[in-house]
Amino acid sequence: MLPFRKKDLPFVGIDISTSAVKLLELSKQGDLFRVESFGVAPLLHEGEKNESDIDAYGNAVKLVKNRSGTSAKLAAVAVPVSAAITKRLTMPAGLNDHEMLAQIELEADQHIPYPLNEVSLDFDVLGNVGNSDDEVNVMLAVARTEEVNRQAEILTLGGFEPKVVDIEIFAIERSFQLLKSQLPNEGEGMTVAVIDIGATLTTLYVIQNEEVVYYREQVFGGRQLTEEIQSRYGISYAEAGRAKKEGGLPDNYVPEVLTPFVSAMTQQISRSLNYFYSSGQSGEVNHIILAGGCASIPGVLEQIEMETGISVSIANPFTKMTLAASVSPHTLSIEAPSLLTACGLAMRRYDGHN
Repeated sequence: MLPFRKKDLPFVGIDISTSAVKLLELSKQGDLFRVESFGVAPLLHEGEKNESDIDAYGNAVKLVKNRSGTSAKLAAVAVPVSAAITKRLTMPAGLNDHEMLAQIELEADQHIPYPLNEVSLDFDVLGNVGNSDDEVNVMLAVARTEEVNRQAEILTLGGFEPKVVDIEIFAIERSFQLLKSQLPNEGEGMTVAVIDIGATLTTLYVIQNEEVVYYREQVFGGRQLTEEIQSRYGISYAEAGRAKKEGGLPDNYVPEVLTPFVSAMTQQISRSLNYFYSSGQSGEVNHIILAGGCASIPGVLEQIEMETGISVSIANPFTKMTLAASVSPHTLSIEAPSLLTACGLAMRRYDGHN
C-alpha cells in the first residue's frame, strides 16, 4: 500500500480532505479516459467536527460510495505532502528490488528523519543517470506508518478495501498530464503554478517539466467565507455552505462579503508566489491553474490575473474525457476544480508502473 507497488485491478481514487470526501472512478480505452462514476460528500457537521474523528471520515466515505453508485471494491487514497517525504536518490544499477530496498534501509539515516520502524517506504527506479550504465535515479517515498494506517482504516470503515496509499504530490503530477493539453504548446518549457484553494489550506504546487519542484501550504481557505456568511446572515454552517454554492443571498453579499474574501484570497496567492521566487528556485511562473472549491467563485480568475499579471485558468481534467450515462456533465463541471487529487489517484492503474 505504497506509491509504486500495484497490480492492474480496478479501483477508485478517493480524496479525503478536511471538509469533504471526493470519489472518482475512471476507465480507459486506448488513450482516452472515461468517467465511470464520481461523487462528493461533505463531512457531517464540517466546521465544528474534530478532525481526528476517523468515524466521521469513514461515514463520509460510505456516503460518497453510495452517492457515486460505484461497484468497485478497491480504493486508492493519498496522505498529505506534510506527512510524507519524497527524495530522488542515485543508486547502483543492476540491483533487484530486494537488494535496492536493503541498501536504502542501510542508508536510511541519511534520507529518513524518523526511525525505520515508524515509517512505510517504497521506491521507483526512474532510469539511468545521464548516459551512465552504472547508476540509476530512484524516487524514494516515505510516509509515517501511523498516517498510512489511518487512511487505510478510513477506507475500510467506508466499505472499501485499501489498495494503494499514495502521496498527494504524485496525484497532482498525474492530473497535470490532463491539464497541460489546455496550455500553449501543452505547457512545454513553461513553469506552471497549480494553486489549490481548499476549505482550510491554500496549496501551491509549482510544476516544471511535469514535476512538482516547489510546494507550500498556507492556512487560508473557503471555510472563512462560509463562516462569514454564517455569521453575517444568522444561518447554520450547512446553510451557509449551500448558499455559497447555489446563491440566493442578500444584495449586500457581493460588495460586503464576497469582494473582501476574493481580495484576501488574491493576496494569499501573491504571497505564495513570492515565497517561491525567494526560495532560490529557477523559473518564473508563466501560468496559474486555479483548483479547489473556491476556483469557480465569480470574479476570482480576473482578480488574480489583474493582481499577478499572470494568465489564469480554472482546473478541469475532464475536458477530453467521455462520461458514463449515469454521470451528470453539469455536476461534474461544477466539481471539476476540486477533483485533481481524486483524478490523479484514479489514474494510478494506468500510469505505466503496473
